[in-house]
Amino acid sequence: MAIISFRSDEIHCKIVYYGPGRGGKTTNLISIHKALGHQARGELLSIDTAGDRTLFFDFLPMDLGSIGKFKIKISLYTVPGQVRYNDTRKLVLKGVDGIVFVADSLEARRNNNIESLQNLNDNLTEQGKGLNSVPLVFQYNKRDLDGSKVAIMPIEEMERTLNTQGRHPSFPGSALKGDGVRETFKKICMMTVVDVSARLLKEKGISLTGK
Repeated sequence: MAIISFRSDEIHCKIVYYGPGRGGKTTNLISIHKALGHQARGELLSIDTAGDRTLFFDFLPMDLGSIGKFKIKISLYTVPGQVRYNDTRKLVLKGVDGIVFVADSLEARRNNNIESLQNLNDNLTEQGKGLNSVPLVFQYNKRDLDGSKVAIMPIEEMERTLNTQGRHPSFPGSALKGDGVRETFKKICMMTVVDVSARLLKEKGISLTGK
């Protein structure tokens, strides 16, 4: 849950990139990090292992402007893709304000996507949340492989499989090439800030206009 610091007049939000292993979560953050100016971005931290590209998380603090007198700051995290690191996933997901689910478009990864999304829902349920109670954006990654020798799932099929009710925004993308990365990022930031503003600030009785 977002944290308000009255001492520094800041609202700290947390966005987590979730999805199956090697689906493009870390590549998304690297692409975003490169696109941001030095004044807006913090240090990108990554821990690589032989079994998974991201063992713990990538951390990227950013300044998104302000709501009234409160400056908005967002931290981006990824989770490890392998199931054996589920305790770490839960730790990273704790207090999440917005989620990007990075799905792998490869046909061979269909079940990995489904299992990862179910795992996300299970871990959110432990926190008293669910897929429909947290801002969520789907990114269908590796679309640049369409037309290659590997089988790629159609967007419509991925929507039916993952975004079953069609209630969450979704974007095709190629994290490697940067396609769809910015659009996904901007959408989840906007959704998260709107949700936090309505939920947290109103609970505290703070005017969004700063008056």
